Amino acid sequence: MERFAWPKFLSSKRKRAIQDLLPAQNPKKKLANLFDAHSQTSNDTGQHPFAEHLVVNILESFSNTLSLSSSDQSNEVVQVPSNACVRKTSNIGTRLDQNLIDGGHRRRSSDQKSVLNSMLPNNFPSDTSVIINRLLEDSESIRSKQSLMEAAAAISEDRTDVAWEILTRLSVSRNPKGIYSEQKLMEYMLSALKSRMSPVDNPPPVAELFTEDHLLSAQSLYDLSPCFELGFMAANRAILEAASEQPSTNKLHVIDFDIDIGLEGGYLDLLYALSTRQADNQSTLKITTLADSFNGEERLRMVGDRLSEHAARMGVRLVFNVVSQKLSELSRDSLGCEADEVLAVKLAFKLYRMLDESVSVENPRDELLWRVKGLAPQVVTLVEQEMNGNTAPFKVRVEEALAYYGALLASIQPEFWRAESERARVEEGLSRRLRNSVACEGRDRVERCEVFGKWRARMEMAGFELKPLGQYGVESMKKMVGWCPGHTVKEENGGVCFGWRDRTLTVASSWR
Repeated sequence: MERFAWPKFLSSKRKRAIQDLLPAQNPKKKLANLFDAHSQTSNDTGQHPFAEHLVVNILESFSNTLSLSSSDQSNEVVQVPSNACVRKTSNIGTRLDQNLIDGGHRRRSSDQKSVLNSMLPNNFPSDTSVIINRLLEDSESIRSKQSLMEAAAAISEDRTDVAWEILTRLSVSRNPKGIYSEQKLMEYMLSALKSRMSPVDNPPPVAELFTEDHLLSAQSLYDLSPCFELGFMAANRAILEAASEQPSTNKLHVIDFDIDIGLEGGYLDLLYALSTRQADNQSTLKITTLADSFNGEERLRMVGDRLSEHAARMGVRLVFNVVSQKLSELSRDSLGCEADEVLAVKLAFKLYRMLDESVSVENPRDELLWRVKGLAPQVVTLVEQEMNGNTAPFKVRVEEALAYYGALLASIQPEFWRAESERARVEEGLSRRLRNSVACEGRDRVERCEVFGKWRARMEMAGFELKPLGQYGVESMKKMVGWCPGHTVKEENGGVCFGWRDRTLTVASSWR
């Protein structure tokens, strides 16, 4: 094994411990191979060449080594009073605890970085320190997530003292130099778990999810994230395919149950496609949407006016109707359906916010699907987020939220910097969503996402049959996402999945 110089601050005991912890593994060679792989793939941001288990094991070995051998160098840092680690009731004691935690974290990080540096060849690139910092940040992020899951387990088992201890430790030991999206994720989840434990002192968001600010944050998210934008496009493509199956009519009627998620409602590409397909007869697009306590008639008509302007420029005749009805009153007549038009129903990010049988005996989620089935549409499009956050146990919900929102924040991070105000708006909206999903129960939990398998079962129970999107449509969206490094498109179980790296974020599907 090639020899190298140990850092000067390491005692002989630490050196022996490191050697014992990594027997016959030649860590220098393995790290060098990893860094070589990084240098060969550094231009591909979608690649993550590091073997995570190896990195974590090595760094954990360093942490254990430093802990085991700290006794022989206790005088190097500070002489700690014998009672310094007990729970403090004064502000002075709290500051002492925090200083000890922060100082210990800095010392461990410095020691780990020095050991890693010592294992690299002398001719290694000068940017190696950047790679090492990233390794340490990844390791710190993994440990933080593990601690959050431990806190979630303690909460679910009603061990409040343990949970508060973990959350307090995480609050004072957060690393401000970590990856931006990971910082935000930790911040959101810490706030969510504190709201879960103490909703009076840390009120979780409920009414805030129905405000103008939250609506604007959703619009910005859908504009920034290809996963949401492509979900709307997949729904529109399914509607166009249904219309093309009836060439005898140029009338298309779309019933949209939540059009106000964006000012244009995701209809611009549909209008453009209709304008290119019409020959001698002008195409007619009729959109019917339902007013409710939040999306009133005046607000929806403003959306219709904007869409009418776009339709006029594209040469498409647009009829925009707003109706005010209870769910039990929905019918073809009340919605103005005509026999000579292709009828489509659009359910985009609507069902997950409706209560189901686990909360309400009325089960409005299933009732809406039964009412839609009664309209006999040629196609129903469903677009939803892919997260097991409805009836899953609390610990699973926390784990799902960490994975889902972590991927979502990472996926839109490159776009965050184009506008500070837009970035802040999106972040606030995502924070509200995560906190509501984790901290609330019953009717207060508005965020009730499901995975596609559950949506599929619910749609089939309502009498719908899956209608896979054509291969041409899937391939065209794969080409479009090629302009967005790290984003993915795949067809799975009849749905079109849009994601970030190995995590699916949204799924679009078509039904009849």
